[in-house]
Amino acid sequence: MHSLTIGKYRFDSRLIVGSGKYKDFKTTRAAAIASGANLITVAVRRVNISNPNEENLLDYFKDTSIRLLPNSAGCVTAQEAIATFRLTREATGIDLIKLEVIGDSAKTLYPDTIETLKACETLAKEGFTVMVYTTDDPIMAKRLESAGAAAAMPLASAIGSGQGIQNRFNVIFVKEAVKIPVIVDAGVGCASDATIAMELGADGVLTNTAIARAQNPILMAQAMKNAVIAGRQSFLAGRIAKRLYAGASSPSEGLAALG
Repeated sequence: MHSLTIGKYRFDSRLIVGSGKYKDFKTTRAAAIASGANLITVAVRRVNISNPNEENLLDYFKDTSIRLLPNSAGCVTAQEAIATFRLTREATGIDLIKLEVIGDSAKTLYPDTIETLKACETLAKEGFTVMVYTTDDPIMAKRLESAGAAAAMPLASAIGSGQGIQNRFNVIFVKEAVKIPVIVDAGVGCASDATIAMELGADGVLTNTAIARAQNPILMAQAMKNAVIAGRQSFLAGRIAKRLYAGASSPSEGLAALG
């Protein structure tokens, strides 16, 4: 399966999970552990990871191998995101980040790619390892790579929609366009979506709502773990070519005549 390398960091799991929408931090921890993930992303403007006087998500992961991945959810300008991560690094020492600059906060939660690109360039120059939430556009992915992104994270579909991958070809195009890891992010609804992403050649998958809002989050987390592993194995094995007509599974040569 090989490990996943993002900048100077290496991870055994190719699944990244989120921390939002769970009923409590205890369930968040249990699901994250069940997923086998090494990274859990957290919206630092909404969830406490730095104030020791309040319930702190960091406390629930201190004795695990799971690393927190701060994200800038809620930021709508490059400057907001930059300021958020500067404060986060000062408070926690964390420099591996997930950059999100949202352009449409009302309906789609699609990124503002222009502001995202500006923020990526500044943060990369300041020594952050920047994983970037973006559209499934290979041209933008290439520009983000040139700006210093350590990973491109194209959306599969709208955040939290559960619609799965809406344009499979674009995942392939993004993967072909860049040398940095490609992590499919947003819109994953079930385990098969994660498998498809990996079979298309993605280096990893990030999912939050599909696990947190499942009727059994722990079981879904396990399913996502297995799905990512199966998808990666399938991609590495190499699928058969598609063909228009049937092809017999057993050889036809040397068949003995009956009767």
